Amino acid sequence: MSIKKQLIINADDFGISEPVNEAVFRSYKDGLLTSTSLMANAPAFENAVSLLKDLEGLSIGVHLNVIEFSTLKKNLKPDSLLYDRNGRYNNGFIQLLIKSFDKNFLKELEEDFRIQIESILEKTEVDHIDSHVHVHAIPEIFKLTSKLAQEYNIKNIRTQFEYPYLVPDIKKYLSVKYPVNWVKLILLNSFTVANKRYLKNFDLITCENFIGVNYTGYMDEDTLFYAMKNVTRRTEAIIHPSAGKEDFLHYSEFCAVMSEKLRQKINQSNIELINFSDLLKNI
Repeated sequence: MSIKKQLIINADDFGISEPVNEAVFRSYKDGLLTSTSLMANAPAFENAVSLLKDLEGLSIGVHLNVIEFSTLKKNLKPDSLLYDRNGRYNNGFIQLLIKSFDKNFLKELEEDFRIQIESILEKTEVDHIDSHVHVHAIPEIFKLTSKLAQEYNIKNIRTQFEYPYLVPDIKKYLSVKYPVNWVKLILLNSFTVANKRYLKNFDLITCENFIGVNYTGYMDEDTLFYAMKNVTRRTEAIIHPSAGKEDFLHYSEFCAVMSEKLRQKINQSNIELINFSDLLKNI
């Protein structure tokens, strides 16, 4: 008996800009997108929310963000470990990893995450949770995020175990991004092995397989086309699309999920496109 292949195609960063919001809208209406993750503290959040009434059936998630922009907290802490005196986040992934062992930092992070989750829940129902630059994959932050997901009745949480694959395009391997992506792939794969142990404790589910770290910044038509051989039961692929042609890399990701070639590949591979709500029905 063959394994039923199911694929969620998720657009991260919904709300980060109007061209990104337009890409999410169009690639759901006319393309292959099945899901998106909404960023509460992004500049075009309200514009994204205004589009939701015309996106019935699109799976909406919380995209936690403590990397870019500013906190939504009204009363700023002068000695914050999370943001500067103006409220702007000032940590990268490695800094967040180091600080994740500090209980005071985790307490502050929890307060920030709660505000973001509640800001989105005020606007729409959600069925999954993930984060900008995968910061919730950091094990101590993953435990915190899992606790909050359970509390707010969000059943799906992202994990990032990805099997490497090759795309026959030498330019992708000559870029400085590719070795960086390999380091991220190894790190996130190892985190996922540890993180999945906690899922049952919080009654959460996750996809078995992930696509989107190995070629971060290059999730174009060819990359997704060759990724289809890695789709298994419950796979999530992420993209960062933009309808702005001047943003070439993100525009190419938008074109990928509008691609008839990719649609045909999905059909020929007997892959079923689903969203996160569908995932819950199949458990």
